Amino acid sequence: MSREPATPAASPPMRKADIPAFLRAIAAGNETPRTELDYATPFQLLVAVVLSAQTTDRAVNKVTPALFAAAPDARAMAALGAEGIGALIKSIGLWQAKARNVAALSRLLVERHGGEVPDSRAALEALPGVGRKTANVVLNEIFGQATMAVDTHIFRLGNRTGIAPGPTPRAVEEALLRRIPRDMLKPAHLWLILHGRYVCKARQPECWRCPGAAWCTYPGKTAAPALTKARSRPHPA
Repeated sequence: MSREPATPAASPPMRKADIPAFLRAIAAGNETPRTELDYATPFQLLVAVVLSAQTTDRAVNKVTPALFAAAPDARAMAALGAEGIGALIKSIGLWQAKARNVAALSRLLVERHGGEVPDSRAALEALPGVGRKTANVVLNEIFGQATMAVDTHIFRLGNRTGIAPGPTPRAVEEALLRRIPRDMLKPAHLWLILHGRYVCKARQPECWRCPGAAWCTYPGKTAAPALTKARSRPHPA
């Protein structure tokens, strides 16, 4: 079970009326964003999201081609078993527990759902290794539901930008669901993740190049770094 991230300092709440403009700005023309996890089927996305806990998408994308080649669906994955799965995912964090969970959830998908990924939160969360965040990702990405999976990036942005301050991921999720216009909820999930990954970074936000800075309430906005001087200059003639 993943640890809850430490609560970042919360900025003053962003005006609700400013949220659509902020989201349109950070979307940067990416009207229909897609997860950066590689997958070809709903089952493969579910597995990839389970594997991504406390691991980067890039690391997961390095192991899933061989894994999905060996076991492209739930029946094949269940047959591969935890040992076979583990042998293919050893480069990612917590691989042993993840291998057991993927094998077990695959068996349950076959037994309870004919090998298909269900579109019900309750059914998804009943699978080993699938918590609320993972279920929200699948419901959003595969089934087009207006869910908000609060990962470390969205939790940080909810508090730092003021779009949805909250002391826990669940509190931030509920605030986002209340404050974001319903017709923007589905893409907003990935807009926020990508913005947190590449612009509003954990260690230091790059506010000087943030298209949503005008609406963000973060009081410690950062300036562009000074250009470094050339190490050497030509000698005068």
